[in-house]
Order: sequence, then C-alpha cells, then structure tokens
Amino acid sequence: MDRYTIALLKVLNLFNIHFKMHILQPKHIKLKQEEVDKLLIDLNISTGQLPKIKITDTALPEGCNMGDIFKIERKVDGKTTFYYRVVAV
Repeated sequence: MDRYTIALLKVLNLFNIHFKMHILQPKHIKLKQEEVDKLLIDLNISTGQLPKIKITDTALPEGCNMGDIFKIERKVDGKTTFYYRVVAV
C-alpha cells in the first residue's frame, strides 16, 4: 500500500468507518431459532460449547446480539465448508 492509502484508512478509522464487506470475506448468515435448535440437537452440544465470535468483529452484520449464532460459509478450491459461531463479548 502506498502512503496515501494508509493515510486514508487511518482517517476513515478515526471516524469509525469500516468496510463491512470484502470479496474475500466469508459470508456470515444469522440462523433462525428453528435452525439453531436443529443444529444443537444434530451436534449434541449446547450453545456454550460453540466457538465464540466477538460482538465487535467487523464481519458481523449490524444489529446482531449476544447469543446469536452465525453460520460462516467459506469456499476453498470450489468446496464449500460451514462453520458455526456464537456471538460473545
């Protein structure tokens, strides 16, 4: 990156402007309660056993709350893999 790009990013950061979506960022999908119940039963786990994602993570969409569960879709070499995270502090 050149110095002008770095300076612009610093200014945007001062005003709390973040780029929410990027072409390389995996898709984050908030699960509905029915999907959460089915997931927990299928995996035979509780919500507390899921890996955590911080509520301040910029990949999360606006308006998510603590305890929401997200399905993260990653595509590598044409293969799609799903990961699950619970929103935490």
